[in-house]
Amino acid sequence: MAERVPDRTTDRRRLDQPRDPRRISLPRWDPEAFGRFSEGIARFMGTARFLVYMTVFILAWICWNVLAPAGLRFDPYTFTFLTLILSLQASYAAPLILLAQNRQADRDRLTMEEDRRRATAQKADTEYLAREIAALRIAMGEVATRDFLRSELARMAEELDDAAHRRSKADRKELRKHVRALSDPASEAEAAADGYDDDEVLDKPAPRR
Repeated sequence: MAERVPDRTTDRRRLDQPRDPRRISLPRWDPEAFGRFSEGIARFMGTARFLVYMTVFILAWICWNVLAPAGLRFDPYTFTFLTLILSLQASYAAPLILLAQNRQADRDRLTMEEDRRRATAQKADTEYLAREIAALRIAMGEVATRDFLRSELARMAEELDDAAHRRSKADRKELRKHVRALSDPASEAEAAADGYDDDEVLDKPAPRR
């Protein structure tokens, strides 16, 4: 047996079943476009041009309704219609300005977060560079510098000069000994027996034959 599908029209009449919620379709708009529009109005209302235009408009309104003929006056004294227009302008201007301020606050918050992120990254880079520079200084401390090499070369040059001087002195002493031995063997033996220094003996002139 086929199941009977209940009729929705009869279901709506029954009190033991809930009704389907009815959705109200509201007009849709682009929040970004409306935000830009509100910021444009807020910027324009904060300029001297708006104040001048508003002052000229109010003065023209008042002058027309005071100086014009009675039949042409559309808003006589007390200017009720002008007051209504200004009230409507103020009632719309305040939310638009608040909306523009909120958007500006959101942009400032995003900018601050971006600045904080960049500052954190820059701090990390700075600390990394500081560690690298410290490591380079430690490594450079073990490397011979130009002054160290210069001092070592000067010391080696002095040692070589001293060695050459001692060697030349020894060669001269040997040569003088050889010359003296050839000239007078007896005086060389006496000098060795008396304990004279070789340099002092060598400095003495050789006896003539």
